[in-house]
Amino acid sequence: MTVLNKPFNTLYNTAPFSKIKNEDFLPAFKAAIEKAKNEIDSIVNNSETPTFENTIEALDYSGEELDRISSIFFNLNSAETNDEIQKISQEVSPLLSEFSNDITLNEELFKRVKAVYDSKDDLKLTTEQATLLDKKYKSFSRNGANLPENKKVRLRAIDKELSQLKLKFGEHILAETNKFEMHLTEESDVSGLPEGAKEAAKQLAESKGKDGWLITLDYPSYIPFMTYADNRALREKLSKAFGSKGFKNDELDNQNIVLKIANLRFERAQLLGYKTHAHFVLEERMAQTPEKVNAFLNELLEKAKPAAVKEFEELETFAIDLDGIEQLQKWDSAYYSEKLKQKLFDLDDEKLKPYFKLENVINGAFTVAEKLFGLKFEEIDTIDKYHNDVLTYKVVDAEDNLVSIFYADFFPRAGKRNGAWMTSYKPQMIKNGMNERPHVSIVCNFTKPTKSKPSLLTFNEVTTLFHEFGHALHGMLANTTYPSLSGTSVYWDFVELPSQILENWCYEEETLKLFATHYETGEMIPMDLIEKIKASATFHEGMQTLRQLSFGMLDMAWHGTDPTKITNVKAQEVEAFGETQLYPDVTENCMSTAFSHIFQGGYSSGYYSYKWAEVLDADAFEYFKEQGIFNKTVADKFKTYVLSQGGTEDPMTLYKKFRGHEPKPEALLRRAGLIK
Repeated sequence: MTVLNKPFNTLYNTAPFSKIKNEDFLPAFKAAIEKAKNEIDSIVNNSETPTFENTIEALDYSGEELDRISSIFFNLNSAETNDEIQKISQEVSPLLSEFSNDITLNEELFKRVKAVYDSKDDLKLTTEQATLLDKKYKSFSRNGANLPENKKVRLRAIDKELSQLKLKFGEHILAETNKFEMHLTEESDVSGLPEGAKEAAKQLAESKGKDGWLITLDYPSYIPFMTYADNRALREKLSKAFGSKGFKNDELDNQNIVLKIANLRFERAQLLGYKTHAHFVLEERMAQTPEKVNAFLNELLEKAKPAAVKEFEELETFAIDLDGIEQLQKWDSAYYSEKLKQKLFDLDDEKLKPYFKLENVINGAFTVAEKLFGLKFEEIDTIDKYHNDVLTYKVVDAEDNLVSIFYADFFPRAGKRNGAWMTSYKPQMIKNGMNERPHVSIVCNFTKPTKSKPSLLTFNEVTTLFHEFGHALHGMLANTTYPSLSGTSVYWDFVELPSQILENWCYEEETLKLFATHYETGEMIPMDLIEKIKASATFHEGMQTLRQLSFGMLDMAWHGTDPTKITNVKAQEVEAFGETQLYPDVTENCMSTAFSHIFQGGYSSGYYSYKWAEVLDADAFEYFKEQGIFNKTVADKFKTYVLSQGGTEDPMTLYKKFRGHEPKPEALLRRAGLIK
């Protein structure tokens, strides 16, 4: 028995990272799967009449050990992986997919679930219990429980293959990201780069025994170079390297994987009686149908495109006037946008960064959470962590009750995938009369401190930290009975509301005064800079909106149609981008082959939800603005109806309880400056 299969005798029942060895995982998974199977068997073999308690509730509480091991393992595979862990994930994923199918295709178990479901009108269930029953029944019916045997066999095979393909996709992207290095030795090559970015690139080169500077595809290296480097040819080289991940017809190529995933998802949907994968997915979303999603995207496109085209033409004229650029290309986008922004607003990220020392921004986020929701964060060093960079906190409420354990992991490293995300190591639930509190984590990739400077964030990174922290609050403040309905276990197009709404506070003077102080002098961020941040908030909003819409449309092009005739990934993508394209296409580049959100993560048929949730968050934040951004009454309502309810009730019902009406898209268009 491994350390993972025993009770963790640790403070707050936290994961014992330092005691876990890689070789523990496979046997731990196998033992936990056996244990979970026995728990399922005892539900199936119960001689009593199926009831909500002995069937639905028992099912939701089953597999707790397996879930815990899975969350530890797959979080490490994202944040601290290595060849060994990746190899184990390829062995474990099919086992988990098989086990999941063993449950949903278990006829005797389904009979019991169906018996409870069919008698639901006679049961006096709470809203949460009714939701759980509905969800459990659908988890069977939507995963093949009503299929004949031969189709069940095919479904199992599809699920097994998909789980492996998604992992392979992600491994290729991580390997591509780690493989590329741009080694620069001439001072002129790094002309334009801010001092902090140069120092970080120099330190990276030194760490690998090289002179000069090293630029990589990790965001803290890639973004500053694309934004500030004067050398256009080097920007082009870096941009093409970034945009061609998984698209080089080599051993890390993802084109066939993309086609296979799209086709398997389509076949799976058809087996289950749905027109496409998107029809299957959206049945369990606020948006409900692909038609509604496409209408939503097209409505925003109609409003945003004129603004985007105008912004693009202005940028083109600016680049011609400044440097005589004949044709604006993708690798010019961030560079000239930044120059134009500086000209229009006299606002430079480098002027802002000294006011956004990472530690101060973290404390700012904590202060906002305290003012809104009464939470207090205390750093503790008595719990185990999986890497020295990780910070650990105990979160308590005003009465000093434990709310959550919080992990924060901020810097890039070789075993960590790019981007930023929130996750959890232990869910919240109420079991045997005990309210088990969650263990929540956020992972980001910010610039590391250098010898001379602490970690200083761009304003964009400040909003990223607040975004992920918003997800974390959704996890921390969970207060539901059942684990599968807890925290962020909500409809996918609702899950971004808590994260996106929190970004709004970053633009408010009242918030910035809490934490934006100069890391050397301690002086408060000047008012004129705050004004400029607010004024520039809608800069190039048309182009930004078009970009987000293009990703949503690409997602729907893969998942909302029959993909069986698609043979060329790039051609499919070019067609999908038709209505949103501003820059000339780059032949060597392809987004789909590195679109991890939809081919590795959980966003397939769901990328539109970022924009969907923006409508929710703009509408919700207008409420805060009307009453005061730290208004206790509004904050309490948001906590009660949005943050603590998880997936216990239909999200639109919860939203209306908080806001008093359905969200209005005009709030988003107003905030974006796209309508007056």
